[in-house]
Amino acid sequence: MEHLPLDLPDNPKLAGNITHFARALRRAGLPIGPGRVIDAIRAVEVAGFTDKTDFYWTLHACFVNRPEHRTVFAQLFRLYWRDPRYLEHMMAAMLPAIRGVQEDRPAQAAEKRAAEALLDGAEAPERDREDPQDERETEIEVDASLTMSSQERLRSLDFELMSLAEVAEAKKMLARLRLPVKPIPSRRAMTSPRGRIDAGRSLRAALRRGGEMDKLVLKTPRARYPNLVVLCDISGSMSQYSRMVLHFLHAVSNAKGAGWAQVHAFTFGTRLTNITRHLATRDVDAALKAAGAEAQDWEGGTRIGACIEAFNRDWSRRVMGQGAVVLLITDGLDRDAPDDLARQMQRLHLSARRLIWLNPLLRWDGFAPKAAGIRAMLPFTDSFRAGHSIASLQELAEVISRPDDRGEKARLMQMMGATP
Repeated sequence: MEHLPLDLPDNPKLAGNITHFARALRRAGLPIGPGRVIDAIRAVEVAGFTDKTDFYWTLHACFVNRPEHRTVFAQLFRLYWRDPRYLEHMMAAMLPAIRGVQEDRPAQAAEKRAAEALLDGAEAPERDREDPQDERETEIEVDASLTMSSQERLRSLDFELMSLAEVAEAKKMLARLRLPVKPIPSRRAMTSPRGRIDAGRSLRAALRRGGEMDKLVLKTPRARYPNLVVLCDISGSMSQYSRMVLHFLHAVSNAKGAGWAQVHAFTFGTRLTNITRHLATRDVDAALKAAGAEAQDWEGGTRIGACIEAFNRDWSRRVMGQGAVVLLITDGLDRDAPDDLARQMQRLHLSARRLIWLNPLLRWDGFAPKAAGIRAMLPFTDSFRAGHSIASLQELAEVISRPDDRGEKARLMQMMGATP
């Protein structure tokens, strides 16, 4: 986090400002009650208000008790306590189409949710009302008659830049998405009016008629559906994307007649966790809460090579039979040795019918395979696609059954100087 100078007002009202800050955190989704506010005020009295780092971690210890709340707390703290023009920052985040003070800086993770929490029904603190420059009000009129619909804009919006209301609406849209797959022919055959001659059944039918063969029995391959195996990265850099993707996977797992034989889901950060049985729960909130409780490495580090090795060793033979399709969701930023990662990716690729890699970093126009982990993994994928928005997941649903789809793999392999 960028530590800006913390200027104290001449007449600070610290308790009121901490209370207002706690109300904004509660609007942003943090479970904060009056008891925590009182504890925070007393903790600041004991720790003092002279060092900005001590003040940050004092409030952090009182208000944050879940890993997923750290980013929202950090953005709210920056906007409220550390930025002297925080109201203009928030207005720029809430109205990104208006050119203003923040036009040259892209929105950061959770910043829009933080701005929404501070502006939604909240009054500015008294320390800002005393500034005569803030007394001037500017009325802004926006003509939105020619803008795209809210749902169309939400489809292409990055998961990391969504506000709380947009996240809730996006989850509803993800619950309606499907991931259809075409059936594949199996070795088993079934009787059909068209197809090849079934010599065995034709001869047995003739024996029942005294050896007279008056009719030929035809057969065709029986259609079956493959398994879907999902390996989802839940490290710190992937937390917001993985939560939205898991909402999507819950809908796929519980969809009737979606086509998949079974859906197996695994999360990984520093270790591999099987969450398949949790996704079978009908209620999505209960399912993800149980999955989060079992996966203890949320928003931690990343060891992709070790986790894929654990999957190949412990789970591959159980869930990868009969031509499973593997969906790998990660940014490819790994701490393990590239050679070990490449070896495990090759083994995973050989076990799968298709291996599709969704990487949210692909949303950037200037993305290049410079990281060692990405360069080690890319050659052993069948398709390389973005996975940062609802639109990218809809595109995945359209091409998942196309064996010729490569996504961006060919272009990036050329950048690496290799043959796709």
